[in-house]
Amino acid sequence: MATGSTKMATTEFTNSNLEVMYSEADIKARIKELGTELTAEYAGKDLVLVGVLKGSCVFMADLMREIDLPLTIDFMSVSSYKDGTKSTGDVEILKDLSNSIRDKHVLIVEDIIDTGLTLTRLVEILDSRGAASIKIATFLDKPEPRIKKELVVDYTGFVIPNKFVVGYGLDAAGRYRNLPFIAVVIDPSVA
Repeated sequence: MATGSTKMATTEFTNSNLEVMYSEADIKARIKELGTELTAEYAGKDLVLVGVLKGSCVFMADLMREIDLPLTIDFMSVSSYKDGTKSTGDVEILKDLSNSIRDKHVLIVEDIIDTGLTLTRLVEILDSRGAASIKIATFLDKPEPRIKKELVVDYTGFVIPNKFVVGYGLDAAGRYRNLPFIAVVIDPSVA
């Protein structure tokens, strides 16, 4: 028979190793603002959202529902982490676009931008395919480790400090993508 106080079980959403940075309500409000901005920007244009897998899928799903225009979507999966820890900027396409982007207005949708190496190369690759325009929308912008300072991020959900964050599509070894908020991992060694 148990005695004393009862301890509440930790769940993924109440994990004590996570400190919420942006709540679900913060995220919804910001994405609604971005959707309004993008609706105005792309009115009358042939818009294609290109999601960079896997992290962008949650952001892209919510963002496209806030853009009140005809649009299409496509996805790419790329890797520039040859040793798994540091971006080399040498982009390997793991999954390419399914449709042509020639003469279309492309909005690359990213979960987070830090060094900018991978995205700079991805813009070059897509530009060579004849898009009418290419712009970038990122959910999180982490400018402190930016190597490619010339990279233009056209639409940003939130600018964050150089901290390890998870949730809302961002992961730690595949975990935490399902969190409805963005959180700082307090102790990354136990993430």
